[in-house]
Amino acid sequence: MEAIVSAALSEDARTEDFAALAVPESYRGAVVLKEEVGMFEGLASQDKDPRKSLHIESVPTPDPGPGEALIAVMASSVNYNTVWSSLFEPLPTFTFLERYGQSRPEGERHNLPYHVLGSDLSGVVLCTGPGVRRWKPGDRVVAHCLSVELESAEGHSDTMLDPEQRIWGFETNFGGLAEIALVKSNQLMPKPGHLSWEEAACSGLVNSTAYRQLVSRNGADMKQGDNVLIWGASGGLGSYATQFALAGGANPICVVSSEQKADICRSMGAEAIIDRSAEGYRFWKDERTQDPKEWKRFGKRIREFTGGEDIDIVFEHPGRETFGASVYVTRKGGTITTCASTSGYMHEYDNRYLWMSLKRIIGSHFANYREAWEANRLIAKGKIHPTLSEVFPLAATGEAVREVHRNRHSGKVGVLCLAPEENLGVENPETRARHESAINRFRGTGR
Repeated sequence: MEAIVSAALSEDARTEDFAALAVPESYRGAVVLKEEVGMFEGLASQDKDPRKSLHIESVPTPDPGPGEALIAVMASSVNYNTVWSSLFEPLPTFTFLERYGQSRPEGERHNLPYHVLGSDLSGVVLCTGPGVRRWKPGDRVVAHCLSVELESAEGHSDTMLDPEQRIWGFETNFGGLAEIALVKSNQLMPKPGHLSWEEAACSGLVNSTAYRQLVSRNGADMKQGDNVLIWGASGGLGSYATQFALAGGANPICVVSSEQKADICRSMGAEAIIDRSAEGYRFWKDERTQDPKEWKRFGKRIREFTGGEDIDIVFEHPGRETFGASVYVTRKGGTITTCASTSGYMHEYDNRYLWMSLKRIIGSHFANYREAWEANRLIAKGKIHPTLSEVFPLAATGEAVREVHRNRHSGKVGVLCLAPEENLGVENPETRARHESAINRFRGTGR
């Protein structure tokens, strides 16, 4: 592994040097264990501790099959799917691995008593399987998390509709929170040269997800002048949605939970900010009863920022806690896009405000190949910036996941895998110098 790190950090290493490296028989990764699936039974979600279920263990290195590549992972990051995996909810991810194993012979490799987690990475191509032509050993890459087989017609107009679409590192094994990862070669994209390893690793999943949900025609198809309500606007997803809204000429109305997070939104250029904690919004009277008066108070507050206009697009991901309010405040003919349910999957809303006002709810899940590539291109051009706030070593992945689980973070939480320290891997210092303040604006804002 030392030789791999040395080559990855060298400015002189060539393709043939990487091709000559011996692939280690094993590597360290952040895993959950099948035998521990029941360890949190009887506990509420907030009482489950990812530090107890996530282990750093040495596991055998898989061989890349046709169309696959092994990546030396320099850095990765934490997403909510890693939180869910570590809590074994809403169901253990071993269920996904079992299904994959039953679906096709090559899927059997993923059905193991351990699951290497992680749906982001930046790193270097170590070797490729048969049929891979675009990528070669030594290429510096980032990976998006869409894994599809593309053997069915449904996936060829939009790869997210492929019946065998999976999220790598969540519904497949050998994810990115590790020293080595196995990916399909069409998950790979060029690493933005002006970013460090940890900065480049933090955007793949959330940036692509926000792009499809807000910008793409498969999502809200945002246009200039749209009023866009963004929940959790300083968080992992919301921070990219806020940037897309500002870059696209829309008017983001940013909802946050503290003055510190409001300041982060201001640093991105947002002006319309609602601190829901300070203003005391309580959309539920109790666990079963929502409070429409609070929806109306919230809508009135929004109109103060928009000159009396209602919301064109809601960027939804909290789910149960906010969904009723989201449907209510959207304008007639407006759109609510939803990609997650971090506060609960069972959404409730008053359907009169949906059907009688011709509003639309659009489900949005990650992004297709083209959307992920376009989102990464905007990062590479310095139009959208990473939102990395803090970085943990691989050995402390459990602590990093706990920060996200407890919502004690802003932006994204990174993990160093093979990179020995932060701020390595920058190839284009001139471009970086132009965007230094934007790249670093989330640093130190966690906890």
